[in-house]
Amino acid sequence: MCGLVGVVVGADAGMCLYDALTVLQHRGQDAAGIMTSDNGKLNLRKNNGLVKDVFREGHMRRLTGQMGIGHVRYPTVGAGGEEDSQPFYINFPFGVGMAHNGNLTNFLDLKGRLFPQENICLQTSCDLEAILYAFARAFQGSEDSAPLGDRFRVAVEGVFQRSLGAYSVVGLLGEGALFAFRDPTGIKPLIIGKRQAPNGVEWAAASESVALDLLGFETVKDLANGESFLVRPGEEPEFFQLREEPHRPCIFELVYFARPDSMLDGVSVYKTRRRFGEALAKQWIETDGPQAEVVIPIPDSSRDAALSMANFMGLPYREGFIKNRYIGRTFIMPDQETRTTSIRRKLNPIPLEFEGKDVLLVDDSIVRGNTSRKIIQVARKAGARKVYFATTSPPLRAPCPYGIDMATRQELIARDRSVEQIRQEIDADHLIYLDIERMIDSARAGNPEIEGFCTGCFTGTYPTTEAKAHLAAIEEERLTARA
Repeated sequence: MCGLVGVVVGADAGMCLYDALTVLQHRGQDAAGIMTSDNGKLNLRKNNGLVKDVFREGHMRRLTGQMGIGHVRYPTVGAGGEEDSQPFYINFPFGVGMAHNGNLTNFLDLKGRLFPQENICLQTSCDLEAILYAFARAFQGSEDSAPLGDRFRVAVEGVFQRSLGAYSVVGLLGEGALFAFRDPTGIKPLIIGKRQAPNGVEWAAASESVALDLLGFETVKDLANGESFLVRPGEEPEFFQLREEPHRPCIFELVYFARPDSMLDGVSVYKTRRRFGEALAKQWIETDGPQAEVVIPIPDSSRDAALSMANFMGLPYREGFIKNRYIGRTFIMPDQETRTTSIRRKLNPIPLEFEGKDVLLVDDSIVRGNTSRKIIQVARKAGARKVYFATTSPPLRAPCPYGIDMATRQELIARDRSVEQIRQEIDADHLIYLDIERMIDSARAGNPEIEGFCTGCFTGTYPTTEAKAHLAAIEEERLTARA
């Protein structure tokens, strides 16, 4: 799960991209990159690290131009080395730069069998390289005299035919255009915005609407599944709907990944998490959950749900944990040892809110269980008499093949355990998960036109037919990368 952005502006595209990436940093802490186009000259800076560390004043002075794309990386497969940081670029049969968010479920097959048959040797462990070559090959095969829009359609269709899985893409064409497209199932988010400038209308694409908001862009639309976008400076954009398949956006974006001030597919992340909390409170009452004295969130993504839950149950809401803002999101850290070490440095309790109380802790999910167990230990050490635990999503029983490093199945605490067994494992006095039907209903309430979501990590049923067939290979790749 990465963050990406693309802009066509009057000038200073580099600074626009930098600002946008700072509010998308939560989507990836591993690497960052910016590529700009200045009258056909492409400028690139990328490296491992946070946005603030990768880009210095000297780099920004060289990132000139009126078009560009930016990326923050969250590693899922591969070594996560500097060579995997994005954007990527090739200069044949024309110049094209590209960044993506997602995972190809057939990447290993493309890299190990299909592309070598065409004398293409992929140089990185990042599946964006496969998308980039599929795009370039299809573009090269289109009619040279055809309008750019027609050739672009052929290129995107070439990606859809060869690249299976879930992905959103932004890119630059050497002919002077910004483009974006979303996979045929629409699992990964991608939003288009515009703003009025003295020299005309400027355009942008981003993973979350908050990046557009920061830059002063008005949201025009979420790209539909299988839809693409192409725009040149000073011109009106072209939209191409290339596929008509069921739309299944990732529900875990609403549960955890996205910022609460974002809108995704017309759904407010903030309001959805509030609805999660209310639904969880109703479920707690209906199932005769024990009486708590105070509701405390595990910051940050569960805060809105916890407040809503407390209000519905008539309980005090308290901030019992203080978060160290200089520790990154532990969920997207590269290994369990780092996550476990970081959680205590990240959260410090306020003993006054725990001493002698029966506390209800609210979190967005339980993945491996180690973090939840550690937090409960901290709450008990701070003086809690009883520690109840509620999560705003169902048990995570299956890995994600689409770009969320949600552990291999063997690492998931809920893979073969009952709720009672998980409760004992994390040492909670009571544990409740939000029912999947309540979670889906809460999400769809924001946009009833969404008929369903990708809930594969909860159900083991995936919206793309090839996912299970490739999941074992992806898990093996992840285990190898961590070894």
